[in-house]
Amino acid sequence: MSAGEAVAGPDGALRCPWALSTEDYVTYHDEEWGRPVHGDDALYERLSLEAFQSGLSWITILRRRPGFRSAFAGFEIAKVAAFTDADRERLLADAGIIRNRAKIDATLANARVLAGWAAGDLDELIWSHAPDPAGRPAPKTLADVPAVTPESTALSKALKKRGLRFVGPTTAYALMQACGLVDDHLSNCTARHT
Repeated sequence: MSAGEAVAGPDGALRCPWALSTEDYVTYHDEEWGRPVHGDDALYERLSLEAFQSGLSWITILRRRPGFRSAFAGFEIAKVAAFTDADRERLLADAGIIRNRAKIDATLANARVLAGWAAGDLDELIWSHAPDPAGRPAPKTLADVPAVTPESTALSKALKKRGLRFVGPTTAYALMQACGLVDDHLSNCTARHT
């Protein structure tokens, strides 16, 4: 077996190697990562969490996700868009989330922008950038999984053009992976969907 190939977990099932470092990752990998996510609020949450993850380990965000959901009103766009300066100060003091001023400000600003969009616009925009699965061979090792693609670059540009922040091509690709626009489970991973 070469480095980066699927690895057998305690149950004997082959999984992407990153999924086996913690029990939290096993559950996230098996039940959530790479499965299609739809709905403006759900996609706003994923976009926000991917932005908070920038420069950090995903496990840090995953373990704080309940705190994020509580702090950001369940990531309901309309509610977050109505946050006040007092809410911003509360977020900056909240130890249950990542207290990064730029990321908090981007999350609030993005909600205000998205609140002006028609229902379903965020979902439609994001999913319009999903590549044709037939044109993407299943990755055999982690080395076959890109960090950025032409589609994620185009999605990043489209989101920025519409006024969203903290949505670079790498963040956009992580969103695409997490929300099932691409299936980057390794070819022999038990969680691969296609």
